[in-house]
Amino acid sequence: MQTKTNDTTVARGREAETLAATYLEGCGLRLVARNFRVRGGEIDLIMRDRTTLVFVEVRQRSRSNFGGAGASITAAKRRRIVLAARHWLAWRGDCACRFDCVLIDGERLEWLRDAFTGDA
Repeated sequence: MQTKTNDTTVARGREAETLAATYLEGCGLRLVARNFRVRGGEIDLIMRDRTTLVFVEVRQRSRSNFGGAGASITAAKRRRIVLAARHWLAWRGDCACRFDCVLIDGERLEWLRDAFTGDA
């Protein structure tokens, strides 16, 4: 059974992903999939920017006590995202892609295009 804290965290995560997807759609990207999971990795949003597939990590922090949203994307987290992206590309077909991040710190939203490479 999940605790109330976990339920709240999951709900906040969904809200952040919805906010990020809406923002990116407003910038011309098209949503392809949400919460793609494989053993060992997950991608929050998969979007298309013209001919480029965009794997998006969404990170939200209400406080910056531990460095803010951007600081929470560690090398291990990047490796898990890249692993999931490789599975997606093997399953759906190889194409041009990039890794973006949407960082939400309090009320501030920042979109980082090409935030890291697949070599992570």
